Amino acid sequence: MFGAFEWMVAGRYLRARRAEGFISVIAGFSLFGIALGVATLIVVLSVMNGFRDELLGRILGINGHLIVQSVSGPVREFDDLAIRIRGVDGVISAIPIIDGQVMATANGTATGALVRGIRMTDLAGMTLVSDSIRGTPLADIDSDSDVVIGRALARRLELRVGDSLTLISPEGTATPFGTVPRARAYRVAATFEIGMFEYDSSFIFMPFQSAQIYFRMADGAGAIEVRIEDPDAIDAARAAILPLSGPMRLTDWQQVNSHYFTALQVERNVMFLILTLIILVAAFNIISSLIMLVKDKGRDIAILRTMGATRGMVMRIFFIAGASIGVIGTFLGFVLGTLFASNIETIRQCLEGLTGTDLFAAEIYFLSQLPAKVDPGEVAMVVLMGLGLSLLATIYPSWRAARLDPVEALRYE
Repeated sequence: MFGAFEWMVAGRYLRARRAEGFISVIAGFSLFGIALGVATLIVVLSVMNGFRDELLGRILGINGHLIVQSVSGPVREFDDLAIRIRGVDGVISAIPIIDGQVMATANGTATGALVRGIRMTDLAGMTLVSDSIRGTPLADIDSDSDVVIGRALARRLELRVGDSLTLISPEGTATPFGTVPRARAYRVAATFEIGMFEYDSSFIFMPFQSAQIYFRMADGAGAIEVRIEDPDAIDAARAAILPLSGPMRLTDWQQVNSHYFTALQVERNVMFLILTLIILVAAFNIISSLIMLVKDKGRDIAILRTMGATRGMVMRIFFIAGASIGVIGTFLGFVLGTLFASNIETIRQCLEGLTGTDLFAAEIYFLSQLPAKVDPGEVAMVVLMGLGLSLLATIYPSWRAARLDPVEALRYE
């Protein structure tokens, strides 16, 4: 489709001489703009993907995919219900739990916390938590006065393994003088850190029987926490579990965490639209640089036409010149974006070391590390978009060059 002569002439036009240096500068900025736009899009989309996956992994690593609760009061005969739910296809586990809000106090400091009563054998099956345990092994925690707390919570309350922690429940005991909050001291048997600040700073795991006593659920559980093989197939699992649960309320992870993932999706779409404008601006720069090149090479085009070059040849020459800028810029952006996204956590740590600032505060972004996940499909989409816009930008200037009248171009030469 493109002859050797056309490639040679296009290459000569791209290697501008001193008198045409300004046109070469514009072409260079166009190439840099496309590379920057493609690289930025790849990095941003990768960080968004990584953030969503890490957030989803942390949330579902400590919470179930589906929560089965009684419409009123605790769940009775919870072990029998859990056994029936485990028999459903696709269900990995069904764990009875008890959740309750408390105030945790130690060393003169108080903070809100969420207590989760769970059997230690079930907690050991949650690898996200059990793999980060420091202190007493979960298998050895059998005392009614032992708890496992998040490491960030332990730092806030200045606690170490073996120290005493007091939990105060707002649901107190009614007396003639009013309601007296229930308070009990527990020993910190171990700490955990899953890498999500919101949970590391507020979660307390307590043996299930201890939670039944503390929250006054001697013969019941707060809920059944269900985990399935495919979290995205939650609707099918809900439909299969609903007939087994009877008059129960089922809440899935999408309903509980919809505010997180809806906000992420909106931000992702807006960032994609904004950053696409960078590539669009660079494409307009290609148009302007090619139009100036056509204007400057008017005499050369006229001479080529008189020597027998067809309009198609002239059009292909300038198409090659403009497309080369877009293809090279897109390729550079692909390489830079992929390398940057693959090493973004290392780059972040280097920048923090150089500037002495915290660029990714865990208290704000929920995660302790900057995640990134390069999606080949999205990278291909960005590369194709960069190539498409670049090629479209060359059509009009190339057409103008092909339509140039040799007589008019040479009349005043």
